[in-house]
Amino acid sequence: MKTTSLMAAAIALFSAAQLSAMSDTQMGPDRSPVVHVPEITLTLESPLVLSGLSPFCKAIMQGDMATVEKMIQLGEDVNRKSLGKTPVIFAARYNQPEILEMLLDNGADPTIRCDNGYTALKHAELSNATETLHILRKVLKT
Repeated sequence: MKTTSLMAAAIALFSAAQLSAMSDTQMGPDRSPVVHVPEITLTLESPLVLSGLSPFCKAIMQGDMATVEKMIQLGEDVNRKSLGKTPVIFAARYNQPEILEMLLDNGADPTIRCDNGYTALKHAELSNATETLHILRKVLKT
């Protein structure tokens, strides 16, 4: 009995929702239904929002050489992973050759793999990041 009452209530709600939607529907010139949907505008503060991305790796991705250099001077670990990837991988993947060289000059290890098992070299290949690919091949002598 309770199940039947719940089903009847659900059907009534569904029917009411359909009637409400139909009242907003108009007919187009070809007699097809036209539904007007209000416009939604979203404003994003940043084109890329990644929860958990370190400020250091974000600066690397964005090519912010001055910030990367300052953070290294302040003691940032050039091998610390963010989102499972090392700073070298971010530089390689986003084709930031000057930053990649800075990281390597400051002791970054280009052989550390990401949490998925890929090297910086593989990330550069997959991203078609030709400049960083060239640097890594030279450094790794491959």
